[in-house]
Amino acid sequence: MSTLFSIDYISSEVQESLPKGYVLRPLSNDDYERGFFNVLSKRFNYMKARNDEYFIIVIVSPEDCIIGTGTIFIERKFIFNAGLVGHIEDVAIDKNHQGKHFGLSIIQALKYIGVKTGCVKAILDCSVKNIPFYEKCGFRSRCHENTWIVKPI
Repeated sequence: MSTLFSIDYISSEVQESLPKGYVLRPLSNDDYERGFFNVLSKRFNYMKARNDEYFIIVIVSPEDCIIGTGTIFIERKFIFNAGLVGHIEDVAIDKNHQGKHFGLSIIQALKYIGVKTGCVKAILDCSVKNIPFYEKCGFRSRCHENTWIVKPI
């Protein structure tokens, strides 16, 4: 199994907090069979070649099914003395596993990767209804998001 990045970036503390039989690990090239998206096979090699930027993690159930995922994308900034900023994206938990703290585990694991890679901060965008969840995870609303939706030409 080839993983997107080194297992050294996975928090042992978060792994140990999961229920027995569940595994937190980097995304792997054979996760398509475990329920990841169809584009995985095409995008995996691209992202693996940039494994200092893309960190996608999954939680695998004892039945070998992916029940949760999240991404932290690392960006080098011109500000912060050319420091790194983590962008947390695509946090999703299977509907049958919601309410069991797997979302919190994903966020804690992504924050750990941010610390381990040297990020000065991590940011994320979410819907208003999800703000209380992310506040429980240690995030605070700081700014207003402006969005521009690209229309096909």
